[in-house]
Amino acid sequence: MNESTYDVVLLIEQPLSRQDAVQVRGLHDEVEEHVRYHVLLPVEDAAARVESAMDSLAASEVLASPALVMDDMNLEDVQRDLLERAREELTGCLKRLSDTGADAVGEIVSVDPIDALAAKVAAVDGREAIILTRPHVVSEFFHLDWTSRARRKIGVPVLHLLEHENFDEQAGGGEGVSGM
Repeated sequence: MNESTYDVVLLIEQPLSRQDAVQVRGLHDEVEEHVRYHVLLPVEDAAARVESAMDSLAASEVLASPALVMDDMNLEDVQRDLLERAREELTGCLKRLSDTGADAVGEIVSVDPIDALAAKVAAVDGREAIILTRPHVVSEFFHLDWTSRARRKIGVPVLHLLEHENFDEQAGGGEGVSGM
């Protein structure tokens, strides 16, 4: 097969909705080359999750992370549960992209998300990166968000989209698409 591939690395903070998949695929409708999406889904670290829950309890926050029953669970059990959930979420994301006609492969990453993004862009000779996140006003203001960090680290265009919002909603609020 001599057809060249236009590789797009997609870093997602949470599972793609059907709308997210349709929008991402729609960005490349006019690309003449075969488009392949490489989806990266970071998995939570069990130790960090437990520490966060404990901090929440210490701060008397009633609505902390989902209940962690520490007497019946150890860190390995929590990590196993997080990995299994991440695998299921990734499988769902790949199916939603595939349902749009996209060629999509993916992996769960446990290292820094931006390091994983940079490594994947280099490994597949990615032509662009797309980062889908929830809005993070404070980190974006201080340029500590994934998109700002990625723009400093990789040498391809980076598009930031807000998950679960259509293009019109993103453009209207001024927080969505943050250019390339």
